[in-house]
Amino acid sequence: MDTIEIVIENTHERRNVRQGITLAELAQEYYTELGRWPMQSPVLGAFVNNVVEDLRYHVYKPKTIRFFDINCTQGWRMYQTSLTFLLYKSARDVYPKARLQVKHSMQGGFYCTLEQTGEEDRVKVANAVRDRMIELQHLDIPFETRIMLLDDAIKLVEESNIPETLKLLKSLSQLYIEMNFLDGTIHKLASKLAPSTGCLFSWDFRTYADEGYLLQLPDRKHLDKLPILPETPKLFSIFREHHHWVELLHVPTIADLNRIVRAGGANSLIHVSEALHEKKYAEIADMIYQRRNQVRMVLLAGPSSSGKTTSCRRLSVQLSVLGFDVKQLSLDDYFLPRARTPKLPNGDYDFESVDALDIPLLNEHLQRLFNGERVELPTFDFKKGDPYFDGKSMQLQPNSILVVEGIHALNPKLTAQISDELKFKVYVSALTQIAIDDLNSIRSSENRMLRRIVRDNNFRGWDAYNTLHRWQEVRRGEEQNIFPYQEQADVMFNSALLYELGVLKLYAEPQLKKVPQNCPEYAEARHLLNFIELLEPIEPTFIPPNSIMREFLGGSSFRY
Repeated sequence: MDTIEIVIENTHERRNVRQGITLAELAQEYYTELGRWPMQSPVLGAFVNNVVEDLRYHVYKPKTIRFFDINCTQGWRMYQTSLTFLLYKSARDVYPKARLQVKHSMQGGFYCTLEQTGEEDRVKVANAVRDRMIELQHLDIPFETRIMLLDDAIKLVEESNIPETLKLLKSLSQLYIEMNFLDGTIHKLASKLAPSTGCLFSWDFRTYADEGYLLQLPDRKHLDKLPILPETPKLFSIFREHHHWVELLHVPTIADLNRIVRAGGANSLIHVSEALHEKKYAEIADMIYQRRNQVRMVLLAGPSSSGKTTSCRRLSVQLSVLGFDVKQLSLDDYFLPRARTPKLPNGDYDFESVDALDIPLLNEHLQRLFNGERVELPTFDFKKGDPYFDGKSMQLQPNSILVVEGIHALNPKLTAQISDELKFKVYVSALTQIAIDDLNSIRSSENRMLRRIVRDNNFRGWDAYNTLHRWQEVRRGEEQNIFPYQEQADVMFNSALLYELGVLKLYAEPQLKKVPQNCPEYAEARHLLNFIELLEPIEPTFIPPNSIMREFLGGSSFRY
């Protein structure tokens, strides 16, 4: 029998195995030998030469293999995608004419709608679908993946009445396509799937808000439990507002966006998207003006690549229109010297922590400014890692308003010595509006990651590998230091633009293709390429110079 050499990275071992062995067989062999697999939960898939594969994959050539569970990014994505397919299958089993739409991700799950069930009692609907999901989970039915002719896949999707996926498949030019099946139900999922329904533990499906449902995910720190979900009414209302806009403009999915671009409508879409942004900035400025007798400071925060800096500039313009003398302050200038910067357990500097900022100095300066004093301000030298003073100063007038921008601006610890009555809080994030189809959403974090890849390459000289390598640390900081305070904002602003993914494709795609396969970041690069390759490119020619997109592409009329 022919054998091949493989490297199991989990156990740092080389061995010869039977040619054609599946990853599932290989994982089972190691589990038996070790007595326990060195993971906290079931093995879901593996990186094979840094490409994500499911456990049905056959190994015919020498490979490096690293098995993963729910605790890595790709395993978590695989779990979520598989659970979504289980939900879809269950809903179609119970209500054959129903249309399930996974609208967007939420903290701890996904918000969904389920229409055309013929049942008015949503609690009854949720219970019926949940019971079917539990039944299929206990049956431990395997997920299947088949490579088939695109024309055959189109026929099956059309027969199954999946209109959004049908539009997407018809727009493709490839000969073969990989399709997914669960007990005879077909769909096209955006990532690899778990081995079977029995791997999907700790979830719930219940009603949410006044018309939808929530597919709740497990707590990754305590996999046998469901987390207590925080109430996020402000964030939810922003999602609903923008879903309303994409429906009005007929661009809910990638296929719809591509249709508009092919018809020559990209320029018009750019104008409408930018007008929506300008309208929202004006509305926020009006809200601040209504509180002008109290508010002296606007705190503007948001996660990485959300467009905070441009939002600060454009909101400042709208405030100037209303008669304010606008002053701007960047929290980046209040970083501590490197010698005083907190560190992570691995010894790296923790730049994402609020404690990386000189909080006492900031509060001293704010108090003096609100007392009418002139204050000399620091400038931070990121190359040397130290602040310096070069004579830059600021003094507030009676009609002045101070706009403070930075990722920690909403953290109450940052401005604890300033009265809350003086503050107006704005949260900015790119909450992606366009989905791949009804079942496959594009995560907001993926939208921001593409923005950051483009910006880092244009302005920092970093390639996509370096951006992807740092991204998980950035995300950790967001989860700890930004998202917990988003609901404290007086207003939220969605900085995503309806057309931007087509523009980002032009810049990000060549960078992602350069990520070398011999590094772990290759898997995430492939994931991003898989969905941006579906997009028609949009030229940036007609993007105005004050657009948020110019913060990432270049050509802005603002100074950063």
